[in-house]
Amino acid sequence: MKILITGCRGQLGTELQRQLSSEGSALGPLPDRLRKATVLPVDIDELDITDREATVAYIRRHQPDTVINCAAATNVDGCETQRDMAFRVNALGPRNLAIACDKINARLIHISTDYVFPGTPNGPDGRTPMDECAQPAPVSAYGQTKLLGEQYVQRFCRRHFIVRTAWLYSYYGKNFVKTMVNLAKTHSEITVVNDQLGNPTNAVDLAHHLLKLAVSHDYGIYHCTGNGVCSWYEFAAEIIRLSGLPCKVNPCTSAEYAAQHPASANRPAWSALENRALRCSVGDEMRDWKDAICDFFKNWDGE
Repeated sequence: MKILITGCRGQLGTELQRQLSSEGSALGPLPDRLRKATVLPVDIDELDITDREATVAYIRRHQPDTVINCAAATNVDGCETQRDMAFRVNALGPRNLAIACDKINARLIHISTDYVFPGTPNGPDGRTPMDECAQPAPVSAYGQTKLLGEQYVQRFCRRHFIVRTAWLYSYYGKNFVKTMVNLAKTHSEITVVNDQLGNPTNAVDLAHHLLKLAVSHDYGIYHCTGNGVCSWYEFAAEIIRLSGLPCKVNPCTSAEYAAQHPASANRPAWSALENRALRCSVGDEMRDWKDAICDFFKNWDGE
């Protein structure tokens, strides 16, 4: 099997390569069909997915069985000020990949986000995680361009998986976990919003499930996040506790944060996802978020 990974130097792209190379993860071995898979890792230097002709030509030349699109513009605040860039990367890039994959009958696994949702309360108690039936209505340029990318994938590629994840962290690259630890090394106190709730997701768990989907025929939309719900403040508090650093974590509201950072983009207050489609198809082995972050600290070298 030949797998092309775009955005290969990012958090998820790097973790996918690691699992394909080692033929497994902390959650278990790879599916048999992926043993000895040929992996084509590319980033913008090798393939600019915003260039339609180049994308179609590259995929036609290399003939992958599956493309996993990890390329994205994920700086939420940056997407507000650089909307053309966000549109090209998050919407036109997936469109180009979808067109190219459909031409050679390849599968496309496209990574999307909880930020396609507006953040309004869900369910009778207002605290019900959203499954794949929930209607997107993004409140930021990041979410809007990611939603359009989803729609293009659905329209232009028959054999597609759209996988929404959230609050991703890994051993590689920049992420919230590393940011909190680095701040705690130089500050006695940090302040984090306590009224935005979602699902922290370990890239090990996400990559494991993407590779399970890669050998299935259960095409469609999936949610794939860590199980359990918390606020950014609760997540930060657990990170600092596990780090052992002497730093106090203080809560604040989103309004208080926005007053201090007026250029920041709107973010959904409630974006907790339910992995229903995953559970009903290839199986939901995503760990509880506390178990996954604990395992992260046991295996992280601190860099």
